[in-house]
Amino acid sequence: MYSVLLPIDGSEERAEAQARMVTSLPDAGDSVRATLLRVFEDRQTAESTSVGQLTAGQVAEDVLLDAGVAVDSKTTYGDAAEEILRTADEVDADLIVLGGRKRSPLGSLLFGSVSQAVTLDATRPVVVTGGVEEREETERPAATG
Repeated sequence: MYSVLLPIDGSEERAEAQARMVTSLPDAGDSVRATLLRVFEDRQTAESTSVGQLTAGQVAEDVLLDAGVAVDSKTTYGDAAEEILRTADEVDADLIVLGGRKRSPLGSLLFGSVSQAVTLDATRPVVVTGGVEEREETERPAATG
């Protein structure tokens, strides 16, 4: 069985893209076990919230189950990148599938990226799926005159 870790956040679009990437793996329905992971900032939320209670979690789970992929779920709390890497070790993931966000060069420079940290520190393969572009608050549409 091939183990895949899908850390999800609140984005349904990214969760669906991550799940669809997993279902595109050869013989996914027969040979893949996916673990959906949600990392919260605090312990209380992690202990009282399941991945299935989140819309993004439901979306990912539905896509995976419809393709016959076995699904587990886990919630934890703390630093997202550290918890993703720790959980990947815990479940002995063969692959980590992240939902990436498109950022401007300035946004990537100013703000830490969980995807970047996981990709740089992982000891196993990482795939980053696409996402919607985020605009910087300082960016304004060009004035027309």
